[in-house]
Formats: sequence, structure tokens, C-alpha cells
Amino acid sequence: MKNLSEDKKLVYPAFSKRNFYWRMHISKFILENNCVPVNPFMNFEYFLLDTVDRNLVRSGNNNIIKRCDEVWVFGEISDGVLKEVELAKKLKKTIKYFDITNLPGEIKEISERNVKYEVE
Repeated sequence: MKNLSEDKKLVYPAFSKRNFYWRMHISKFILENNCVPVNPFMNFEYFLLDTVDRNLVRSGNNNIIKRCDEVWVFGEISDGVLKEVELAKKLKKTIKYFDITNLPGEIKEISERNVKYEVE
């Protein structure tokens, strides 16, 4: 049995509200890759059902990004995810990108140049 107290990387999964319903699959994927997901949509649901100012949640998310080791981006990038990626780059975090078009099946790592952007 593996050491249950082994240090693992903390990963912030960045994905748009359009992919909210995949939040558990994304967390599972991160765990299966020997990292710990700190998934904002698992912590705050969808902006706490709009019961608080969205900027409070965004501030919380930014603080999570600061404390995580890496940021993994899932699916097309929205304006909000782009801001998270920009923060991660500023903080010199490792950023990985993943195609999730085949969920609930395969999640595939892609290069930054193959990332697609949501039309807002």
C-alpha cells in the first residue's frame, strides 16, 4: 500500500461554467494522476448559487491559484479562465491544457497552441 501521507502537487482545475457538470470527472482525473484537485466548483458550487457577490468567489479562486502548485485548464477557455491562466503565468505556475470533448471518456493533454477559446 502506498504511503497515505505522501506529498502530492496541489492542482487548480480551471474550466468554464459551460463545463461545470464535468467537475467530478475532472477532480477524479487529477486524483488518478497522483495530484490533489482544489476544484473551485466543488468548493463554491456555481458562485454559491449567486448568493454572494461573484467577485468574492473570484478573489477566493485567485487565492487558491496562489497556493496551488499547478493550474490545469480543461476545455475551451472563457474570459474568466483566461484571467486565471494570466494569473498563473504571472506567478510562474506550471500550466497544462486538456481536451475534454470526449468526456465522460478520455481526457487528453494538448499543447497551448491547440487550445480553443469560447465565443462569449
